[in-house]
Parts: sequence; C-alpha cells; structure tokens
Amino acid sequence: MYATTGFPTFARDIITVIARIALGVIFIAHGWQKFNEWTVAGTTQSFAQMGVPLPDIAAPFATFVELIGGALLILGALTPIVGILLAANLIGALVLVHLVPVPFVDQGGWELVAALAAGALLLAAMGPGRLSVDRFLLKRKKGSKAKESTARGKRNAVPQSSATANSAD
Repeated sequence: MYATTGFPTFARDIITVIARIALGVIFIAHGWQKFNEWTVAGTTQSFAQMGVPLPDIAAPFATFVELIGGALLILGALTPIVGILLAANLIGALVLVHLVPVPFVDQGGWELVAALAAGALLLAAMGPGRLSVDRFLLKRKKGSKAKESTARGKRNAVPQSSATANSAD
C-alpha cells in the first residue's frame, strides 16, 4: 500500500516512528501554545489582526488540529487524514501570514511552516509505518474479513454425497 525504500524494514519502521514523534510533538506544542498560553480567544484576535479570513473558525481549527492531530500522528492513527488536515492548516498559514521574501522563522519567514507542511504531507502519502495504530487496525480488519470469508465459504459449500465425489475418479 505504501512505497518502500532500500532501507531494511526495521530501520524504516524506526525512522518513521521518530519522524511521527518529532512532528507530533512540534504540532502539540504549537497547539498547546494557542490553547493554553494565548487562549483560543487570544489566537482568534491575533488571527484577525493578521488578516486571516474567518478568524472565529480558523483559530479554533488551527488550535485543535495541531493539538489532536499531533497526538494522532505520534500514535500513527488516521495518518492520511491527519496529515492532510495539518498540511492544509500550514499551507493556509504559509499563504496568509508567512509568505515573505525571507525564509527565516525569526523574521516571520516560511521555513518552519513549509518544513512542517512537507512532513505532514509525506506522512499522509507514505503512511505511518508498521509500528502504528493504523497498521494494527488494518491487520485486525483484514483478519476479521478473512475469518468472515472462510465462515461464509463453509456455509455456502455444496454438500457432496460419497457417490458424487467418487464419480469423477
């Protein structure tokens, strides 16, 4: 389902977990800052001052997609959806606030926002790896479908008499 590289499987698994944890912690920190330090009301006010459209919707969305999305990334849960939501949030921030000629974050630039968006998109496209909730749930779903299919096959099997079974010999 997801692309592979020349890395051994175990190394790929560990690298993906490290990337999910690093990105997730950063997103949680930024969401927590909006929620706890600035408050959602303060973030809304700040968004309005920066000219962000619909700040009453954008600020809570950014706050909670970063907080909850960061936690879900760490777990590797709903990764494609979460990655897209986080990337959309960051692309909005990039276009509306950080698109200045200088890339450096200390000058209001776009480097951090672009890197986080790229990481979120990469995880959305490549998946969370084998050490993830997504993978665990997929394995369980496949296992239950296989059991259901086997049970259905046994129920629908046509019984053969011994005479019919031996007549092909």
